[in-house]
Amino acid sequence: MKQKTGTELEQGRGQREEERNEYGKIYFVMGKSASGKDTIYKKLLERIPELKTIIPYTTRPMREGEKEGAEYHFTDEASLQEMWEMGKVIEKRTYHTMYGPWSYATVDDGQIDLREGNILMIGTLESYQSIRSYFGRENTVPLYIEVEDGERLERALNREKQQKCPRYAEMCRRFLADEEDFSEENLIKSGITERFGNEDFTECLNKIQRYIEEIR
Repeated sequence: MKQKTGTELEQGRGQREEERNEYGKIYFVMGKSASGKDTIYKKLLERIPELKTIIPYTTRPMREGEKEGAEYHFTDEASLQEMWEMGKVIEKRTYHTMYGPWSYATVDDGQIDLREGNILMIGTLESYQSIRSYFGRENTVPLYIEVEDGERLERALNREKQQKCPRYAEMCRRFLADEEDFSEENLIKSGITERFGNEDFTECLNKIQRYIEEIR
């Protein structure tokens, strides 16, 4: 067998690198409840409009101000189970809330194609782990938002007060569950090294935008 020359090897490496560069990345926004991640997610889409979005599915009730197909596809457990049996569910997590089980899922329904560019997603640490496992560590970039717990609790309470039917018990459950889900141990296991403090919203948003643009 003829041994490849140095030039041929270099050309091969260049071709593989070019093929890898043809694929976009998944930038994954996450953080504890009331950390401001939803607002940051929306503002990033305004500032970087070329980022594509993925709309997850949920069985929880629609909140005041939400619309079908904007933040979520609202479905029921039977429909979600049907998609699971068809092998279309990439990741699914169910929370046993004060109002019954609420499920959230990312579905392979044609929305995700990294050949078409970069994608911005939002979810939990658990969903990030599943997405990273499914699409590969090299294709997923975590964007972890953090806020001091006292400030976060105050924000959560103010947000809940604005609902027609405030669910204070559920708010408290989420707050406590986040302490376990986003524990320091879990963050380290998930390879979360870069963190974005959201004490000052504009500063946090600017930092994340620069971070994304540097990686792109």
